[in-house]
Amino acid sequence: MNSKRSLVRRGAVVVTAGAAALVLAACGSADGGPTGHTGHSASPTAPAPSSAPQGRHNAADVAFARGMVPHHRQAVDMADLAPGRAHSAEVRKLAEEIKKAQGPEIETLSGWLASWGEDVPSPGAGDHSAHGMDGMMTGEEMATLEKASGTAFDTAFLKMMIKHHQGAVKMARTERADGSHAPARKMAGRIIDSQTAEIKKMNELLAKG
Repeated sequence: MNSKRSLVRRGAVVVTAGAAALVLAACGSADGGPTGHTGHSASPTAPAPSSAPQGRHNAADVAFARGMVPHHRQAVDMADLAPGRAHSAEVRKLAEEIKKAQGPEIETLSGWLASWGEDVPSPGAGDHSAHGMDGMMTGEEMATLEKASGTAFDTAFLKMMIKHHQGAVKMARTERADGSHAPARKMAGRIIDSQTAEIKKMNELLAKG
């Protein structure tokens, strides 16, 4: 009788051990173990998310940046002439303010173009291709300004810069209407406000003679 009970107990132990082994094997499969299967609780492998776009832009934004870079460069070139040629302290101050505002904008515009995979207009020879753009001076006009001095320089500078600013304001308004890159549209708004105010000031200086 004791022998029979011992056999029963040993049989129960074997059954329990076998059941435990099956449970462990099932867990191993669910965890992606040696069987290579994936359990219901595991998430399928997802593709790596793509990088978020650094601000949406369109063709109008590109045209604005590519046009405004040489446009601003010429304004800075004109302003560079003022310290040694202008008679009016007000003209010299205005020229300095133009350089201070437009120099950093050139860098920002160039950075946008580079980030968009677009060519950045090169200085010097590249700027000459922009002649004919709204408000841009011709080579002859720039040569005339370079040769002028005193009150003659002041008058020529103011007249040319008014025309130059009017062109920039027109370009900025186009960007505000058609562009989609928020920082570019914001810059365009600043250009409209600041250069419209400078146009008014330059007309006042011309009226004073």
